[in-house]
Amino acid sequence: MAEPPACAPPASLLKHDEPLFVGFDGADSAAKPGTAAGGQLGEMVNSMLPPREWTEPTGTWMQYVSKAPASRTDVIAMQEALDAKLLERQARDAGICPVREDLYAQCFDELIRQLTLDGPERGLLLLRVRDEVRMTVDAYKVLYDSSVTFGVRKQLQAEQGMAELQGRVAELEAENKDLENRVLELRNGVEVVEKRASEHKAMADKKRKDEIDFLKYQGQHLDQFLRQLGPAAK
Repeated sequence: MAEPPACAPPASLLKHDEPLFVGFDGADSAAKPGTAAGGQLGEMVNSMLPPREWTEPTGTWMQYVSKAPASRTDVIAMQEALDAKLLERQARDAGICPVREDLYAQCFDELIRQLTLDGPERGLLLLRVRDEVRMTVDAYKVLYDSSVTFGVRKQLQAEQGMAELQGRVAELEAENKDLENRVLELRNGVEVVEKRASEHKAMADKKRKDEIDFLKYQGQHLDQFLRQLGPAAK
């Protein structure tokens, strides 16, 4: 029997067993293993952390999660590998970063594997916490997508009514300009009327003054005439 071709498993912080050759393009279903060794605990780990499967030019491969217990050295090595991967893939230190999220998810799955092998109850509880966190994140993603859709819809509605609003603004600006011109005309008319009234008043005052001066002049001549007439009459 020929040896299966070599493969390069995808990098992951979650510890796996050796890759198993499934077949070419997944067609050789008989060669696909059903379960991995490990008994009831192994089946629990496989149900909690399902095996991964990928396709390469050499064929389709499968890899089960490792059932080997972790030591203190393995935990330290995983921490160092996590830091190295964060630097290698240039993950952001803060904010939203898919790379950092993926690496920490792998690290969390590895912790679930280690705790499940050490104590299944703690592993199940930690799995429940992980699933709850993922559900919360998915809910926030759905909420974000809904908010983006709502914002785009409102923006489109605003753009549709923008032409009408711009037309209305142009009409109001033209009406405002007409009113300003009307106010300017009225002010000019008021100034003309006030100027004419002032001129008429000045002319009336001058005429009245001339009449008063004329009357005064006639009165003086009348007094002189009476004074001259007085001695002559005697």
